[in-house]
Amino acid sequence: MQPSLEHLKKVLIIESSHSFADEGVIGGLAKMVDHWLPDAINQQVPHQTVDLIRDYLLKYHDLHLEDRARGIQAIMQWLDLGAQGELIIPMPIQTLLNSPSTPESGKGDSDIPVIQDNKQSSDQKSPEPHTKPVPQDQPGGAASQLGGKTNKVPGALKSPLTVINGVGPKNSENLARLGLRTLEDLLYYFPRRYDDYSQLKPIHKLWFGDQVTVVGVVQSVSSRKAHSGKLNIVEVIINDGSGALRLTWFNQPWLENRFHIKETVSVSGKVDQYLGRLVMNSPEWETVDVESLSTNRILPVYPLTAHVTQKRLRDMIQEATRYWAPRLVDHMPGSILSVAGLINLADALIQVHNPDDQTKLQAARQRLAFDEIFFLQLGVTRQKRNWQEARGRVFQVTDDWIDEQFSNLPYLLTTAQKNVIKDIRADLQSGKPMNRLLQGDVGSGKTIVAAIAVKIITREGTQAAIMAPTSILAEQHYRNFLENCSNQGPGGKGLDPAQIRLLISDTPEVEKQDIKNGLINGIIKIVIGTHALLEEPVVFKELQLAVIDEQHRFGVEQRSLLRSKGTNPHLLVMTATPIPRSLALTIYGDLDISVMDELPAGRQEISTHVLFPTERERAYSLIRSQVEAGHQAFIVYPLVEENDKGDVLAATQEHGRLQKEVFPRLKLGLIHGRLKPDEKDQVMRQFRNGDYNILVSTTVVEVGVDIPNASIILIEAANRFGLAQLHQLRGRVGRGDVKSYCLLIPDHEDAAENERLAAMCETNDGFILAERDLQQRGPGDFLGTRQAGYANLRMASLTDVHLIEKARMLAEDLMNRDADLKDQENQLLAEALERFWGGGKGDVS
Repeated sequence: MQPSLEHLKKVLIIESSHSFADEGVIGGLAKMVDHWLPDAINQQVPHQTVDLIRDYLLKYHDLHLEDRARGIQAIMQWLDLGAQGELIIPMPIQTLLNSPSTPESGKGDSDIPVIQDNKQSSDQKSPEPHTKPVPQDQPGGAASQLGGKTNKVPGALKSPLTVINGVGPKNSENLARLGLRTLEDLLYYFPRRYDDYSQLKPIHKLWFGDQVTVVGVVQSVSSRKAHSGKLNIVEVIINDGSGALRLTWFNQPWLENRFHIKETVSVSGKVDQYLGRLVMNSPEWETVDVESLSTNRILPVYPLTAHVTQKRLRDMIQEATRYWAPRLVDHMPGSILSVAGLINLADALIQVHNPDDQTKLQAARQRLAFDEIFFLQLGVTRQKRNWQEARGRVFQVTDDWIDEQFSNLPYLLTTAQKNVIKDIRADLQSGKPMNRLLQGDVGSGKTIVAAIAVKIITREGTQAAIMAPTSILAEQHYRNFLENCSNQGPGGKGLDPAQIRLLISDTPEVEKQDIKNGLINGIIKIVIGTHALLEEPVVFKELQLAVIDEQHRFGVEQRSLLRSKGTNPHLLVMTATPIPRSLALTIYGDLDISVMDELPAGRQEISTHVLFPTERERAYSLIRSQVEAGHQAFIVYPLVEENDKGDVLAATQEHGRLQKEVFPRLKLGLIHGRLKPDEKDQVMRQFRNGDYNILVSTTVVEVGVDIPNASIILIEAANRFGLAQLHQLRGRVGRGDVKSYCLLIPDHEDAAENERLAAMCETNDGFILAERDLQQRGPGDFLGTRQAGYANLRMASLTDVHLIEKARMLAEDLMNRDADLKDQENQLLAEALERFWGGGKGDVS
């Protein structure tokens, strides 16, 4: 008999001698579970038995005396018969656990199992009860069989990691830095990559372009300087008996001391070529033990932090997965799994942490990724449905009125602009609040479209608010709306200029109060501002349209707050960052989307060129010639000040050098993010007014700055920026009618062949660049302020359009059938959805 069962028998004998008074263990029999359970698991007591005894001990205190006695008698009979196989007389215990006459105390759902280190190798197959998935035809799975639970997540998974043998307070702090605080966190801490030791490729069979994992022994380690000492190169040569491979890392000098001769390492990356020899540049790597090599399996590689080793973390996660994954009840309805062609949750978690082969690994990743995208789609679909159920005020205008607005403009609108205005008219007369995203490339003319929407609203005496992220952009909008919506504008019709006001932080207090009073009594019809519009004293008489520019700069709460200042007002959000289709379906899935991908007549493409750092003087010469022709220039740097490495040019230091050594006869301004808002606004006003010939800047000029006289922009260390950001920066020039230029200089010569820089020279189309940027750098540049729900994406890729469209179709179908997820088969899904969104409503726009 296993020691854990011997211990259990002794406790039950003591309890019987105390007349079943729950005194066999100090504090009651439930107290022994956290010590007994791991021992029983490690000693391979059958899992069905362990679960039954665990639930019985946890519920013991709430049972009547006769029920306590019956349960102990059943267990003792089994023990006395030698404890062979499963529990021979399980029915008395199961009857007690499910009996309605013995109410639950809540302890049954707060089981506190302890996952201990198992003597079994992390690579070895676990016993059948560990890996057998919960049958799909048993909705309750193991949980429902043991106490009638309906929640997918057993309460024990919320236990802290200190319940694991060997994890004390200090180790738990280290694990917490990885976001690992509970047993459930271990299950959903996915590998960042895999080492496939089942199909290792020898070095002599590598080909240029291969994406592979290679194992070899370190033969040599060296480092050298390049490019006048500014670039440090560490080179390591490994050999696997079939050939040698050179590994190279740039500006990571500490790596020279991390590699040791004759040490076996695993490296993963893309095989490149240099001077006819195969190399790997900046591969991921780790030391390899003989045990890992001998497994011939696919081993997961997890993100680490200081004082947490790969082997220890891998063992913890695999032990937790073996025991807990089969006990999770799948939240996804079987009908959705069938249509989507997905495996069940238990198998997915087991295979993602300990894959049998690449096919099963891909199926696991597909299932887990689908869950995340599906939850996102349910959230935004639910939000869109809720918004559409609200009532919105109807605003109608005739075709003749629209034609009159077009004819009064001093320029012709593009077809794309007219189509968006058509969309907005339909929204405003639908009787439902407009909830539309207008995404238009740099210079596509979004402002005039917004102005016409504002005129439709205000012609009936209601109010509109336009919110911009910066004061300088708010002032720019103020001038545009004053020109287009007042009686001083085209056609001489419109509002009195006093009915259009600007409210920013620099607005004098007396004027602020006047504006607030005008909004309350309804005299002011249009207000343009920054975050100042969100202040509590700002109250509208009848806000019917909220326009939010560069909307990704505002958080969900800020947008909701502005919207709450009216009764279901119409909402138009605008962005100059082109959004790839896959992101439009997720990030802005609750919005109707209009796209403007056509530039107004007269706008010229910006001539873009990549220069080597040694050609910097050519860039300076072109800037001088543009200034001499009466134009202005931007010079952009990635940093405000030099860092400790000194390997990247910075705006503050370069401003002084440029003014003194390169452009001594010109006037140079300086702007960066560390300046106060009013200081930044002052510099921009001076540049716009022509007080500076050249503006030296960081990326604070990325959005919304309109300087028609600027004809050239030089971007230093351009290889450090994403395509979306480079495109936005390029859009600061070419806003007038003169030929404009964008010059890109990387921070070292080797980066001049950078894919992003080449793409910038190939096209001015922001939508093409956005797709490439998403593929190369992921969605970070598009998300702006982190949105609710996106922090939960651990497996899904927002570039997988096929998966996103499939999830959206199924989410919309489910919402049409059961919007509140009240049907029995959807109740576990509803619980999982609330956990994913943290109780939010899915308002991500």
